[in-house]
Amino acid sequence: MAGKGIQRRVPAGKGSRQPAGQQVIPDAVANRMARRIAIGTGIPTLMGMGVFVGSYLLVSREIADIPPGATLAASGACFFLGLLGLSFGVLSASWEDQPGSLLGTEQIGVNISRLRSSIRSMRTGANAQPPPSSGRKDG
Repeated sequence: MAGKGIQRRVPAGKGSRQPAGQQVIPDAVANRMARRIAIGTGIPTLMGMGVFVGSYLLVSREIADIPPGATLAASGACFFLGLLGLSFGVLSASWEDQPGSLLGTEQIGVNISRLRSSIRSMRTGANAQPPPSSGRKDG
């Protein structure tokens, strides 16, 4: 039969129901998080790459004698700062209708408590369900 393997695609949000325990991040909140992550991670990452370029230029033109360990430590610090920026971007985004303040520091405590309660509810929900069977027949 022609077209037997074709399935009708359902647009996201229509026809698919989320289980009662799952929550979806609203688009406005996801966009806020993405902006904060891009800034909090992008700037330190560019700085980390800039350390390599700047160090190369200073050493190759004999302006300064920079030990490779110093270059590695400085760029590593910048990349670590970018990792912190990733966490900060997620935790500082407001889940309210209003975007919140510029830095969002007032949202960090609220979002950490939400994260903890979510992890707690996942643990209690996982303990209440029996483990999935392996599909093998014993006997």
